[in-house]
Amino acid sequence: MAEPSRARTVEIRLRWLTLAAFAAPILVLIAVFGTRFGLWSAEFGLGVLTLKIGRILAFAGLAAALVAVIIALKDMRRGGLYAAASLVVAGATVALFLVQERRFAVPADNDVTSDVAEAPAFSRAVLAMRGGQGVAGSGGASVACPGLVSVPRQVAPETAAAALSAAGFTVRGAAPFRADGAQEGFWFGLTYDAAIRIRPGRTDVRVAQREGVKVGDEACRLARTVVMGLTPQS
Repeated sequence: MAEPSRARTVEIRLRWLTLAAFAAPILVLIAVFGTRFGLWSAEFGLGVLTLKIGRILAFAGLAAALVAVIIALKDMRRGGLYAAASLVVAGATVALFLVQERRFAVPADNDVTSDVAEAPAFSRAVLAMRGGQGVAGSGGASVACPGLVSVPRQVAPETAAAALSAAGFTVRGAAPFRADGAQEGFWFGLTYDAAIRIRPGRTDVRVAQREGVKVGDEACRLARTVVMGLTPQS
């Protein structure tokens, strides 16, 4: 009777260790759905639940997975599946956290433009959705970022709209001398607004996040992508 009881105890331990390895991914899913359904802000869901608490659980899960492997080595037939599942999930989770931390660690701003002296203004409709942030003419609120430059030509509104669409934005409007778009992130719903200002001999771009959550150089990346779509390919 002692042997079956001991085997049962080992299996229970492996189940708890496997559950610990899955804790971080489960918390991230809770953070995502809670944010998307409006239970808490994106800053809390991403910044606190995911990047702080989730990170701690990810490394704790990896430690639990390693313990599960050690236990399973004594009886791979009973514990091999638990050990493999926990190690794969925990290892992948930690790897994703490290990749995201490196990306988020890039010093960048959430409001960037190719013309810091006079940033393109958002339309009234976009300003209303932004809660009044990004007031027309307030060029100082928007900053430069590496590799983001003005397009030295006047593009057609259709070209501007196509560049926004190619960069993943939903085009909100296109008219002579301007185009606007918005992009909502899949996971936490972070929204970026884009404004393209078209002038004779020059076209400028501005991209700004609504929520103010720091996610590395995402605004810069989006703005550079829009500029690439405005630039003729040789």
